[in-house]
Amino acid sequence: MEPPVILGIESSCDDTAAAVVAGGALRSNVVASQRVHAGFGGVVPELASRAHQRLIVPVVEEALAEAGCTRADLTAVAVTYGPGLAGSLLVGLSFAKAFAFGLGRPLIGVNHLEGHLYSVFIEGPRPPRPYLCLVVSGGHTQLMLVEDGLRHTLLGKTRDDAAGEAFDKVAKLLGLGYPGGPVIDRLAQTGDPAFRAFPRTRLDGYDFSFSGLKTSVLYYLNRFDEAGRAALLERHRADIAAAFQQAVVDVLVEAVRRAVADTGVRHVAITGGVSANSGLRAAAEAAAAQDGFTLYVPPLAYCMDNAAMIAVAGHIKWEAGRTSPLTLTAEPALALS
Repeated sequence: MEPPVILGIESSCDDTAAAVVAGGALRSNVVASQRVHAGFGGVVPELASRAHQRLIVPVVEEALAEAGCTRADLTAVAVTYGPGLAGSLLVGLSFAKAFAFGLGRPLIGVNHLEGHLYSVFIEGPRPPRPYLCLVVSGGHTQLMLVEDGLRHTLLGKTRDDAAGEAFDKVAKLLGLGYPGGPVIDRLAQTGDPAFRAFPRTRLDGYDFSFSGLKTSVLYYLNRFDEAGRAALLERHRADIAAAFQQAVVDVLVEAVRRAVADTGVRHVAITGGVSANSGLRAAAEAAAAQDGFTLYVPPLAYCMDNAAMIAVAGHIKWEAGRTSPLTLTAEPALALS
């Protein structure tokens, strides 16, 4: 039997992406990022959906060409159907449904968070199940237990801002660009994390909260008048970035360490856009060495939104016999079950 060839499509936010996985191995991964949002300090949903409409066909064609396959070679089409921006999801889902129907191929709906959970299966060592997975991005901060049979148990989640969202908001306070996470990470590498003791919010269980941390940075900056704040940022912007980042990293890594101790699960993945953060990676690696668990973090290319993770998740669902009807609808607030 020929290995399954899965086309994955991702359009949940502002990246139009397509990828091909054959027999579980990545053959292509194409991402078209939308730079139009930078001037607005965040993603503009209407502009995002229009860009997806313009980009979806050439991106899919490029992914097929890069993989060296034709439409007829495809076994199934996997696509993100939530969570995300409604208009953006509809573009990718509508295209995937029509594409699958026209080819007479099955459709596989993939939860965007499933993609992140299985992004550590794209390249490099794969964690055995069960494993713990911390998903940290601009829209999500969740700690999951991933087991065989596509079973996922939510252990903890943010009660307010996601970690990546907090990075973006603090970056705006510091007069930095969007997206703020990569800029803060670069600045923090030259700053002093002990410059300011910002609060670490620790809740019962494994839940997170970053709203208070963000507000603490705001209140600190508001202690100065306009001239004083400008002078402070000129001299200590990198120090404030480092102190803020350290607070976020401490909270995330502490939750992982407690979960490892409580569950006895010795394999841990950290995924999502914030998993690209150098401070988080270093702290997680140090914790893994000290506590004796094995850490899995995707290569940088697969931390951000991409279709490779959707295609890989689609391959896993195909092997489990999970397909979706063509009546599948976009679900912007889709939860992971």
